[in-house]
Amino acid sequence: MDYGMIGKIEKAKRYAAERDRINFERFEAHFQGENNNHTVVFDKGEWTCDCHFFQRRGVCSHTMALERILKGMIPEPAEAI
Repeated sequence: MDYGMIGKIEKAKRYAAERDRINFERFEAHFQGENNNHTVVFDKGEWTCDCHFFQRRGVCSHTMALERILKGMIPEPAEAI
């Protein structure tokens, strides 16, 4: 029995439960959309998506979905003053 691996598995479970320990700074995700596939990038608090809606509005269903999924794991958007 590999006791070192058992300890690492237990630590991984604890980290997964303590989501506030994890903060994403940059990642790329690929969406299989209803019409097309899209690439979404999060980099230093800024979202980009290659879909046409994002290009016009600066936000889209793909970025909003990831914001919901990653709530508490990415910086909150700045509030407009």
